[in-house]
Amino acid sequence: MRFWEHDLPRQMTDLATHLEPGYGFDSIVVDEAQDFADAWWNPLLAALADGEIGGLYIFSDEGQRVFNRFGSPPVPLVPLLLDHNLRNTRQIATAFQPLVDHPMRFLGGDGPAVKFVACSQQDAMNVGDDEVELLLEQGWRPEDVALLTTGSRHPEQKERQAAGNAAYWDSFWDAEQVFYGHVLGFKGLERRAVVLVVNEVSAFERSRERLYVGLSRARDQLVVCGDPEFIRKVGGPDLARRLDIAWA
Repeated sequence: MRFWEHDLPRQMTDLATHLEPGYGFDSIVVDEAQDFADAWWNPLLAALADGEIGGLYIFSDEGQRVFNRFGSPPVPLVPLLLDHNLRNTRQIATAFQPLVDHPMRFLGGDGPAVKFVACSQQDAMNVGDDEVELLLEQGWRPEDVALLTTGSRHPEQKERQAAGNAAYWDSFWDAEQVFYGHVLGFKGLERRAVVLVVNEVSAFERSRERLYVGLSRARDQLVVCGDPEFIRKVGGPDLARRLDIAWA
């Protein structure tokens, strides 16, 4: 942790301040800025070719903060609220709306209803595997499907990561394979169909954000597998209602 948030930013800042003329950037775009540490802004600003007129464009979603970092850029910015949802079908976007802190305009197309499969935390992984197989039987291509977990990683993910980080992410582009990942590593990514396995042992401070990230990764088809009471506790009664989770 010290390397990423202290040592490396200092090294990057030193390199950025000594860039040769013509090697600086006219503009820099930062995505997932809600998870930026304070020290990470210094090398970015130092890498601008012109600190006065250089562009800094930041995209941030507080609802997707999944790391305990609260850095803020040390320069004044003009905030613009992006409230149009284009990634997800209306059915998916409507389902996770209760986890968003502002109203959205749903501009995606129509798609199938979000599917919720009630199961225990212990059974969620196996149930998720069954749902992946069902999607493939229904005609979804492996390259269109991802299984994401909110708690422990899927055994297939562990096996692929054991082969190295590069090999693991190569599998993301493999047209012959379903992708297996964790919501923390899938921020900013998407798949046409996602099976979300809600398998955290117990709720904690960041559970709501993990749930939001997982629910918003699917473009066309979303399947959620988990304990109804856990999801109701973490996401609230409105989310439970939209996922068609009945009261016990």
